[in-house]
Amino acid sequence: MTAPTALRTASPYAADAAPTRYVTVGDASIAYRALGPASPVPLVLSMRLRGTMDEWDPAFLDALSARRRVYIFDSAGVGLSSGVAPDAISAMAGIAIAFIEAMELGQVDLLGWSMGGYIATSVAFQAPALVRRLIVAGSGPGGVPGAPPPPPAKVGEIARHAVNDDEDFLYLFYPQTPAGRTAGQAQLARLGQRAEPPAPKVSPEAAKAMITAISAFRGPDALYPRLGQLTLPIFYANGVDDVMVDAFNSYAAVRKAPDARLKLFPAAGHGFLFQYAVEFAEDVDRFLNDAGGGASA
Repeated sequence: MTAPTALRTASPYAADAAPTRYVTVGDASIAYRALGPASPVPLVLSMRLRGTMDEWDPAFLDALSARRRVYIFDSAGVGLSSGVAPDAISAMAGIAIAFIEAMELGQVDLLGWSMGGYIATSVAFQAPALVRRLIVAGSGPGGVPGAPPPPPAKVGEIARHAVNDDEDFLYLFYPQTPAGRTAGQAQLARLGQRAEPPAPKVSPEAAKAMITAISAFRGPDALYPRLGQLTLPIFYANGVDDVMVDAFNSYAAVRKAPDARLKLFPAAGHGFLFQYAVEFAEDVDRFLNDAGGGASA
């Protein structure tokens, strides 16, 4: 899922030029990149299952960081970071909190995609004074009642692949339509253009820990029963054709959280935030500038 090596020195995206830096968090060396101009409240991004910093779409990052400071990082035991990947969402949230504190960022806004949405929501519960506003993309609070549609069996099969290829990516993140495939292929072409060597793929051990954490988060570790206690402004967003985390989860969360809003993107799946990179980045910008705007309930 990377572009040819020859393209790595000719990226048109500013995000691809951001150098990788490191900060010590406990016993781990956490890799991160800082994007965009200084802003009063930085935005910190939390990544999906089996994802590294390299798999954030640079077009989305450029749009998101046009007017504010944005930080992306690899959690412990993932990508370029050392350490061991934990097998609980709450522990992953603890690493995110420790990263923010080690970087001395002060209060932050959080954006979590997929598993990263679980982590970001958990951060808001564990350290409420640290989080000003929360964006949850293609995700949910875990434990939503009402029998939301489960992922198709093929999703589980792909999750168990030792390595995911482009076809796996296209199935999981984009609608199985000509337009969906075209959007997904365009995003794949934008990856892998950094001048720096690519991050290593997530190890089987780390992937297993992540899957264990997700399973528990959707069951005994679910936050939905407590979501009414989370009073900060939250922006939920999803693609209407998401096969990974059905959009019903976002709708149910908005009905439960006291100050939440929702936007659904048409003809889009789990990768809606890259398919609609500029539009979603503008939605995020409006939400962060004014908690009452930028999303439709």
